Parts: sequence; structure tokens; C-alpha cells
Amino acid sequence: MTKTMQAALITHYKQAVPEIQNVPLPTVRPNDVLVRIVAASINPIDLKTKDGKLRLLLKYQMPLILGSDFSGIVTKVGTNVTRFKVGDAVFGRPQKDRIGTFTDFLAIDQHDIALKPSRLTFEEAAALPLVSLTSYQALHDLMHLTPGQKVLIQAGAGGVGTVAIQIAKALGAEVATTTSSQNIAFVKSLGADHVIDYHRVPFQDVLSDYDGVFDTLGGTSLANAFQIVKPGGMIVSVSGIPDEKFSDAYNVPIWKKVAFRLANHRISKLARKTGVSYRFLFMHPSGSELKKISEFVGSDKLRPIIDRIFPFAELPKAFAYSQAGHAKGKIILKLVDNPRSLLQV
Repeated sequence: MTKTMQAALITHYKQAVPEIQNVPLPTVRPNDVLVRIVAASINPIDLKTKDGKLRLLLKYQMPLILGSDFSGIVTKVGTNVTRFKVGDAVFGRPQKDRIGTFTDFLAIDQHDIALKPSRLTFEEAAALPLVSLTSYQALHDLMHLTPGQKVLIQAGAGGVGTVAIQIAKALGAEVATTTSSQNIAFVKSLGADHVIDYHRVPFQDVLSDYDGVFDTLGGTSLANAFQIVKPGGMIVSVSGIPDEKFSDAYNVPIWKKVAFRLANHRISKLARKTGVSYRFLFMHPSGSELKKISEFVGSDKLRPIIDRIFPFAELPKAFAYSQAGHAKGKIILKLVDNPRSLLQV
């Protein structure tokens, strides 16, 4: 095996696009597997990381390889690995301090991956880890959605929204979502029961008595969500400001806790006034939860939605398309044209 690989990296924040360069292969720890990346997806967190918008939450050393989830094939296993073997097709999301899936090879802990759903292509599997774990942890782990409960999922045609709608339906919920008029039929095909064209009517004018809101937009949309959730309900946001429970879980320094508390003053006030809980979610990797996602796929309750697939060499075009913000579903980078050849390792 060669000692170097190609990787898309940044050398400083606010770099226009990542550059593809040759870098050393990663070190494989005892609990790691080394994966040949076949496909990876571009997520909003990659754009925010590139632009330095997450520096209060995550501190990275440069140069930094970007990329947050993937599918691929195991080419080497660490001395303590018992869950996987060379040749296994897997998918996953690395820990926040080990990101970097826009590359040929990735070393990742065996507990952060799962076997790729057999009915999915590598490109389809790469579309799922980050958005499906985010959705499952918001709707199942935090909201504890049960059959018959009502939930609003913001931006239903987006990368997270398309998956969140399906997972909420798999959990038995009644689902409302927001989207533009051209995507109404599309989100209904995913299972949405009620669709609000956000260009024509504010969601808070037509929805009420909801058990939860999954907020992917932040700002005014997050604040308005408190108007539709009943007392005892919950709002989970991936675009809002971190709350105290997040700060405690991630051992955030005191000065950051104070900054978050001050920035969250309006949301905290709304939560107290309405009797609605607010949680900020920063998704964590979980191979065991990816197995549950695979079960949803296997029972036809979840299908990945891909907007476009770009060859790895066209990464600048892929980033430009992602930054435009008009994708319906996920944007995928394809790193291997013939993954079958790798299955013979």
C-alpha cells in the first residue's frame, strides 16, 4: 500500500474551497479500522467548519481535512478490533476530533461505524450517517417521540429534513414540515402529513398544540417555534445556540458557558414562559444507532435522497453547488468508480 493519499484540506479558515493534496496515510490505533473511502457527503457543518463558524465549539489544527460522513471498505483492522474484518463494506460518522472523510483513507474507531445496508449503493449509504444520526438523536433520544405525537420538522426538502421526516414517520409521529411550493409533492412523498409553504404563510399561523419541533434553521424560525408547542413539549435545534446541558456534556470552559447563556437569553425566556424545553443538539457518532438506521432502510421506512453526485476531482464544483443552498437532499462526492474491485482485498 502506498504511504500517501489524496485529501481535500484547508490551510486556514475562510479558504474559498478545499485543495486536493497528497498527505500521509492515517495512523491506525488498536480500536480503529482503516477504511478506503468510496463516497462521502457534503454537509452544512463542512461549510461552517471551513468558514470558521464553529470555532467557539470546535478547535482544529491546520491543515484540516474536511468531511463528516462516508461509506467505504475496510482495508485494515487494529489489534483490538472484533466487530469488523478486512473487506467489510461500512458507513459511519467519525468523532468530531477525527473528521476528514474527503480523502482516500480514514482511520476510525470500530464503535463509530456499522455495516453498510446491503440494498444501498455506496453513494446512497454515504448520504445517511450524519443526517440520520442527527434526526434519530433529535426525535428519538431527546424528544422521545411516540406514536400519535405531532412534530414539526423545518426545511423538509433539505439534507436533514428529508431524512427526519421519514424517521419521524417510522417512529409513528404525525409530521408537519415547511418547504417551498415546488417541493410540496416531494415532501409529501416522504411521508409528511401537513406541508406549509413558508413563502405564503408563517407556520405559527396554522399549527398549534404540537409535541415537538425539530429546528434546522435557527433565528426567527426557532423563536417562532415556541408559539406552536404545547407545555411540556420540546424544541430541538441544530442551528440555535448551545444550551447549558450541551456545555456541561462537552466540558465547555466557563467563559464560553457565560457567552452561550447570554446569547441564549431570549430563547431561555421563551422556554420558561411557554413551559417548553429547549435542547441544542450536536450529534455524536454511534455505530449502534447506525444499525437501527439500517433496520429502517431494510424495512422500507427510510431511503436516502441524493440531489447530485460529483467525482472527487470536481470538489470545487460540489462545494459551490452546496453553498448555493438549493440542493434537494444530499450532495455526494464519489472517490472510487469501481468499488467491486476493492471487495477483493
